[in-house]
Amino acid sequence: MGRYKRYPCKPKRPIGASILQEITIRKPSLDALMQTILLSGLFAGIVAVLVTMAIERWGGIVGGVLGTIPTTIIPATIGIYLEAGSEDLATSMSLVSFGMLLNALFIGAWIFYPSKKQNISVTEMVIVSLTFWLVLAILVTYFLEMTLDYTSEFIVSIVGLVLLLSLGIWMTWRPRKAPKGKNKVSRNMLIIRGLAAAVAIGVAVQLSSIGQPLIAGLASVFPAIFLTTMAALWISQGPEVPSGAAGPMMLGGASVAVYSIIAPWALPEYGIIVGTIICWVGSIISISLPAYGWLKSRELAN
Repeated sequence: MGRYKRYPCKPKRPIGASILQEITIRKPSLDALMQTILLSGLFAGIVAVLVTMAIERWGGIVGGVLGTIPTTIIPATIGIYLEAGSEDLATSMSLVSFGMLLNALFIGAWIFYPSKKQNISVTEMVIVSLTFWLVLAILVTYFLEMTLDYTSEFIVSIVGLVLLLSLGIWMTWRPRKAPKGKNKVSRNMLIIRGLAAAVAIGVAVQLSSIGQPLIAGLASVFPAIFLTTMAALWISQGPEVPSGAAGPMMLGGASVAVYSIIAPWALPEYGIIVGTIICWVGSIISISLPAYGWLKSRELAN
């Protein structure tokens, strides 16, 4: 992982400048920004629809793992590398592991809160989970700003990955029922799911470009697809289906973190096409397939 070049003794940013200011210092043109917003929103909408359909068709284990393989991170990684270079790519990717950890905790709220309270509406669940995520996101953002001044990006990424895997294993140690969806979903509902995810991720991309470090950092890890997936499944199938998929999604999401760890080395070393293939295949082999095997073994053990 020789592309990670930040060391404690050689800070590369001016004193007082945050890590997020360094990431967002290069603002794209208005046309490029609009293109990024539209493409990101379109891609996120398609992914959100496919994730919910996978969970409804195959149940929480298969759908949860399949729905969290690296997708939206692929164009994001390529875009950062082309626009900002390998060093900024390493800095940006170092935030992904903790971003996925935040998203995993966000999903966890959809398990624990309903277990403590009866007759919860989807609106209440959305408000509670987003509030929980926002508090944690602010704390983690400030923590990373301080940590990355003294620690290499690679170490930060590995720590985030270890925490994410530990949380995923803990949450799936005692497997929950992960049923398939029983209610037929109309084409209009699928369109609404896609539009909701597209709007959410489009707003997040817009906020990430305004130059405010804290807002940019929070927007860059906003759980748009997870939010629309959990809410859409809750509305269409009831709380049991999203709750059953939550644990597998938390564990499977570690594949995105692995992708982000490989990318700062693979893309500069092998180019965009081959480097992207290495990142994607590496994340599937190291996380997605073992995660599916783990979930099936826990299901059989119980």
